[in-house]
Amino acid sequence: MFVKNAQDQTLIKVVNVDELFDPLHDQVQGREQAGQEEQPPQAFPKSQLQFPSGEALPKCWVDPNYQLN
Repeated sequence: MFVKNAQDQTLIKVVNVDELFDPLHDQVQGREQAGQEEQPPQAFPKSQLQFPSGEALPKCWVDPNYQLN
């Protein structure tokens, strides 16, 4: 699955989508899609990620207390 870094607009390929869906993880491992070489995985804070269309990630993916609000 691809997401976009909201700060620099680069695409990021998520290594483990379970981390993305789990609100208890505040970071996901991903690979920046820059150039033709596959980049090494690194941690990206979910707070800086959005869908490639520009939409925010669902609250249930980022807030462990989303049902209480």
